Amino acid sequence: MALFDHLDLADYALPDDLRRDLSSPTLVVFLDKVRANVAHVVSACGGPERWQPHVKTTKIPRVWRELVDAGIRSFKCATTREALVLAGVLDAADIEDAEILCAYPLVGPSLTRLGEIAEQHARVKFSVLCEDARAVASIPAVLEIFIDVNPGMDRTGIPRGRLADALDVARAAGPRLGGVHWYDGHQHADGYERRGADVHANYAIALDLLAQLEHADTPARVLITAGTPAFLHALDFAPFAALEQTTHRVSPGTVVYHDARSQTLNPAFALQPAALVFARVVSQPTSTRVTVDAGSKAVAAEAGDPCARVLGRSDLIAAPPSEEHLPLDVTSGDVPERGTELLLIPEHVCPTVNLADAAVLIEDGRLVEIVDVAARGHEVYLRRSP
Repeated sequence: MALFDHLDLADYALPDDLRRDLSSPTLVVFLDKVRANVAHVVSACGGPERWQPHVKTTKIPRVWRELVDAGIRSFKCATTREALVLAGVLDAADIEDAEILCAYPLVGPSLTRLGEIAEQHARVKFSVLCEDARAVASIPAVLEIFIDVNPGMDRTGIPRGRLADALDVARAAGPRLGGVHWYDGHQHADGYERRGADVHANYAIALDLLAQLEHADTPARVLITAGTPAFLHALDFAPFAALEQTTHRVSPGTVVYHDARSQTLNPAFALQPAALVFARVVSQPTSTRVTVDAGSKAVAAEAGDPCARVLGRSDLIAAPPSEEHLPLDVTSGDVPERGTELLLIPEHVCPTVNLADAAVLIEDGRLVEIVDVAARGHEVYLRRSP
């Protein structure tokens, strides 16, 4: 069976009048499927307190309200725009105990800006990553500090073999220490069991760091691990659930919308694609190829080929896209006519959402509203001297 052959095309039907008038390509978010995915993840976590979703995936305030309604109070973000928009959602929902970690090593004006946002939204606890004790002095006093550890991904953080540096950050942070950020997003080993063994071996080092922090009287309030590839393995790691001074949370964000890459990594975890790209066939350049109007400016292509799967047509295989064109090779079945409407499931949904200015929200087959993707992109900010 192909990756998404189990899905019922009728579950993704769009209203006839919407299809007739809807320009393509357009991002379509199915709120009922968002809600089902969120509930499934909360259940797997044993409660909302162990999930700190990364909102870089979702970027839409209406979708973030689904997370809040499910009891989620702790979030991760990557940009000051995401932090600002999310804080507004939390304030509007009258949430008193929310936390936002900017899981990015901000520097310069962006770091100053996060401090300003934290001051403007005092009911939300804001924090930021730090990998160097010397940088603590530059972090606005209103922000908590999370030690950023590099668990082998080699993107940011203190190398896992230099835990003494992590202790230095903890001492410099003092009472502002919030915890440890241990993002193991590199864990993509083929096979669920093999990946789990790799993930758990790495967590033994994380436990050592937590023990050293406690011994130094600088215990971590929170340990945050695991994006989408590894979060099920993190939840299966019994020592994390047994921690006494530290709360462990996982931080997958892709799971809210789901995508083809996540389906490949965790096929047994029953999530539903909830953010798809509506497209139309615009050309039949050969007898075995059609082209749709959703190229790399509508569907993210950085995760490799195929960049998307066609809902209900696993026989249409996406070739490499250009900016406004996505060729589909017809391997069997009928060749779609020009004007044929298709829904594309992205290989990587997170940057796909960031490409869209607006999204159509659908629930139970009806149009709810058309909304801005309010947290996409970055703020342009110039700090002016007084």
